[in-house]
Amino acid sequence: MALMSISMSNFLIKSPNPQNTHLRFRQGLAIPQKRSLGIGHRTGRILCALIEADGGNLVELFVKGDLRDLKRREALEIPRIKLSRIDLQWVHVLSEGWASPLRGFMRESEFLQTLHFNSLRLDDGSVVNMSVPIVLAIDDKQKQRVGESDRVALVDSNNNTVAILSKIEIYKHNKEERIARTWGTTAPGLPYADEAITNAGHWLIGGDLEVIAPIRYGDGLDRFRLSPAELREEFVRRGADAVFAFQLRNPVHNGHALLMTDTRRRLLEMGYKNPVLLLHPLGGYTKADDVPLSWRMKQHEKVLEDGVLDPETTVVAIFPSPMHYAGPTEVQWHAKARINAGANFYIVGRDPAGMGHPVEKRDLYDADHGKKVLSMAPGLQRLNILPFKVAAYDKTQGKMAFFDPSRPQDFLFISGTKMRTLAKNKESPPDGFMCPGGWKVLVDYYDSLAVPENGKIPEAVPA
Repeated sequence: MALMSISMSNFLIKSPNPQNTHLRFRQGLAIPQKRSLGIGHRTGRILCALIEADGGNLVELFVKGDLRDLKRREALEIPRIKLSRIDLQWVHVLSEGWASPLRGFMRESEFLQTLHFNSLRLDDGSVVNMSVPIVLAIDDKQKQRVGESDRVALVDSNNNTVAILSKIEIYKHNKEERIARTWGTTAPGLPYADEAITNAGHWLIGGDLEVIAPIRYGDGLDRFRLSPAELREEFVRRGADAVFAFQLRNPVHNGHALLMTDTRRRLLEMGYKNPVLLLHPLGGYTKADDVPLSWRMKQHEKVLEDGVLDPETTVVAIFPSPMHYAGPTEVQWHAKARINAGANFYIVGRDPAGMGHPVEKRDLYDADHGKKVLSMAPGLQRLNILPFKVAAYDKTQGKMAFFDPSRPQDFLFISGTKMRTLAKNKESPPDGFMCPGGWKVLVDYYDSLAVPENGKIPEAVPA
C-alpha cells in the first residue's frame, strides 16, 4: 500500500435522497430483514437481531469435553499428519466457525468452487462467499502412510494431537493453478505462496474436522482471541443494534480512527442507538516486514487508553486467519468471516489486502478494485459497506481529516514507508497523525530491531 490514505466503498442501504447524499443503494439486492442488522426493507424499522452466520448456523468443530480423552486414544491408532504453523492457524479458523458453513479442510469440489467461483453452493441451492482455499497439503510419503484409512490424526510440532480429520478425500494439489487464480499472478516472491504453497506437498487432503480442544498459543494474547460465538455474546451483552468491523494489519493512526468514529456517527444518524465497533487486527501469518502482532496489540491498546477510540463502544479482538496479500480475492474472505462473527457493516480501505508487486515497482492490485469487488461479490449481499472520502493529514487543522480537493496544497499524504522511516529514525510525525502513546509503541518496536552491541541484527519474524 503506497499511501496511508483510505477510501471507503458503499453501504448497501437505501438512501432517502440519493441525489444529495453519499449513501447509495445497490440495485437488484434486497435489504436483509429478519436475518440481519439493517433497515427493514418494508417497514423502515431498525432491526436488532444479530445477522445470521453463513448457512444459517455458526459452525463449531470442537469435541465435547467428556469425549476428548477418547478421541486422543483413537488418534493413536490412525495415521498422523504433522501441521505447519500456518496449518494450525487454519485449524483454528475452521474450528471456531470463521469459515462457516465449512466443516473441515476442503474436499476437491469445495476447492474448485472456491478457485473458480469465489463461492460455495449449498445443498439448498443458496450461495455463500468463499474466496480463498482452506486446504491441507501432504506429500507423497504422507499420502502413502494414509493408505486406505478414512481418518487421520493432525498433530502439532510437539506431536500433540490437535484434531481428527475423517471421511477424507485426497486429490491433486495443482499449485500453479491455485497461485494464479488466488493472486492473479505466478510471479516469484508472493509471501504466502513462498511460505505455504511452493514447497508444500503435491496432494491435498480434505475431510470433516473434529478439534480436540480450542487452539491456544500461550503468547499472552489469547485473551484477545475471541471466537465468533464469544464475539456475538459480547455484542449482545453490550446491547449492540449494529456491529461494524474494521480489518487491519497495521498500527492504527488517526486517519483510521476518523473513519471508524465517522462510521459510528453515520449509523447513529441512520437511527441505530448503539452501534459497536469491532476493531479486528489480523493475527495469523504476516510477512516479515509487517509489524508483529504483539506490537500491534500494544499499539491498539494505547489508542484506546489515549481516548482516540471509545472503549465502551469498541471491542478489540484478534482475527486468527493467516494473511495472503491477495487483494480483491482475499478481501472477500475478510468480509465473509466478519459476517460469521456477527458484523453486518464492514469498513473497507484503499487497496485492502494488497501489497507491492513482488518483481516490479508498482502495486500488485488496483487500489479501488477491492471495494468494487465487495459490492458485487457472490454471497456477500447481506454485507453493508460505507463510502468515505480519502483521509489525509490537514496541515491547516493539524490533524487527520477528509481530503478536500478544493485545497490540495493543505494536505499531506504520509505513506507507510514514510511512517516506518520516521519511527525507525525516532522522529515524530506531525502532531495529530497518531496518538503519542501509540507512536511510542511503534518507535519502541523499531528500536528493538536496532543493531545491538554484539553487532548481530535481530531478525523480523512473521507474526
